[in-house]
Amino acid sequence: MDNLSDTLKKLKITAVDRTEDSLEGCLDCLLQALAQNNTEASEKVQGSGILQLLASLLTPQSSCTATVANIIAEVAKNEFMRIPCVDAGLISPLVQLLNSKDQEVLLQTGRALGNICYDSHEGRSAVDQAGGAQIVIDHLRSLCSITDPANEKLLTVFCGMLMNYSNENDSLQAQLINMGVIPTLVKLLGIHCHNAALTEMCLVAFGNLAELESSKEQFASTNIAEELVKLFKKQVEHDKREMIFEVLAPLAENDAIKLQLVEAGLVECLLEIVQQKVDSDKEDDVSELKTASDLMVLLLLGDESMQKLFEGGKGNVFQRVLSWIPSNNHQLQLAGALAIANFARNDGNCIHMVDNGIVEKLTDLLDRHVEDGNVTVQHAALSALRNLAIPVVNKAKMLSAGVTEAVLKFLKSEMPPVQFKLLGTLRMLIDAQEAAEQLGKNTKLVARLVEWCEAKDHAGVMGESNRLLSALIRHSKSKDVIKTIVQSGGIKHLVTMATSEHVIMQNEALVALALIAALELGTAEKDLESAKLVQILHRLLADEKSAPEIKYNSMVLICALMGSEPLHKEVQDLAFLDVVSKLRSHENKSVAQQASLTEQRLAVES
Repeated sequence: MDNLSDTLKKLKITAVDRTEDSLEGCLDCLLQALAQNNTEASEKVQGSGILQLLASLLTPQSSCTATVANIIAEVAKNEFMRIPCVDAGLISPLVQLLNSKDQEVLLQTGRALGNICYDSHEGRSAVDQAGGAQIVIDHLRSLCSITDPANEKLLTVFCGMLMNYSNENDSLQAQLINMGVIPTLVKLLGIHCHNAALTEMCLVAFGNLAELESSKEQFASTNIAEELVKLFKKQVEHDKREMIFEVLAPLAENDAIKLQLVEAGLVECLLEIVQQKVDSDKEDDVSELKTASDLMVLLLLGDESMQKLFEGGKGNVFQRVLSWIPSNNHQLQLAGALAIANFARNDGNCIHMVDNGIVEKLTDLLDRHVEDGNVTVQHAALSALRNLAIPVVNKAKMLSAGVTEAVLKFLKSEMPPVQFKLLGTLRMLIDAQEAAEQLGKNTKLVARLVEWCEAKDHAGVMGESNRLLSALIRHSKSKDVIKTIVQSGGIKHLVTMATSEHVIMQNEALVALALIAALELGTAEKDLESAKLVQILHRLLADEKSAPEIKYNSMVLICALMGSEPLHKEVQDLAFLDVVSKLRSHENKSVAQQASLTEQRLAVES
């Protein structure tokens, strides 16, 4: 290091004279100084102005070229040296050297370019403009099948260079994908799976590229699933498996790849991990159990992969997942409930599972989480019950299995995700008149619904509460239910719901309000008046954008309101006849007919 200043001076002279022997001596001396203290030596290199000279020494015919590229690779390990390397014009000659036939030159050039690109926008940009990526990908393709150690070292360096070039840069990653890097890397992984360094480099590259949506189709057209599962089975170290998991998770978001992973036997590997780690409290084991069970749930999000694993409810995988629900491990309970929610995505599966006792398993699980329970488990179990309640034939069975009682225990929950799923489950279950009536007379439930109808910070909870209020009236057609809702202050929310941006919600509100007007107008009269229902109906009828069913149900409701003196007066004051008479020529026949009937009613009552 002491002689470095002299070496740099000497290097300037010999670089101009091009005397190879002296040049080699100087370069070796510089390499030794970098090996002793890279940072200090690099600072001296930067201060000496030698970088520009190095560019002139990067010639294919020189015997010193590999050493010069090695020096550049070493100095570029320092962040402060990367932009000076670009400014010194080193990128273009380095990229030219990628066409060399000399393996050592290629190795050191790949290292130099990779280090300059590391976390450096300027470095990447210069390599991009010089066309370096395409040459490296061509090398990977042509050298792919050669398995000697020197070639594998070169392949590892080239993979690393591409990774540094494109890491966290979407446009450069997309460029590599368009150049066809993915099939090449998958092939590399298959051929060189015995080489730990190269395998690791491929995995990191996959991890980067798999985050990009455009990569998924290319991955799906390779045998990546098979190669990753094969590699996964060989791994015993936690870190190595974790690395493969990091590639599998983004890839498994693609449905075609989900199916390929299932067919390649990934599920069996995951189930084995769960079995091995379930009783361990070591941090690595807990983490691996979570990753494996989460990935399992993700595989079930694809329709084909899910159905393949369900196997008519007789499959080994489905049975194993069922056994997770009663376990004492929260992560497994969560994964089990989420898996059931994913299996419950078509009527056939739902009917089979309900007939085979899944409801009792889920309600038992919920019971274990009522007091200070795990919110994610509550949410997952309620999601599963909601999905299972969709087929008509399941509703009565689930009601008689005590689902509503189990679900109502969570009314006191202050967690919006749990509230949302609770509401959805109840709404799915109350198609039957008896159930709707029973729930509609439950004052605690109705009071909580009215409260949640004002949850402006949580649109989902607010919307579901409104829809459940309306459903209780529509399905029960019960005076007692209407009275309970009026007493709890629910009418104003149903009137507001009639102005929703969603036609389905508007419609549900109007039908419920028409039933209120037909069955308990006297009880609800004041609330309907103060909620300005009549003005809202006038607006809905006058608005050309209102859907035909909204216009139809608004007119039905107007007729039903005529039995109330104050509301009747409001209807007269607002000149409804003008609006209604225009609708007689509406293109929808039902609307036109209802307009004629409503016009007659308004004329008689005026």
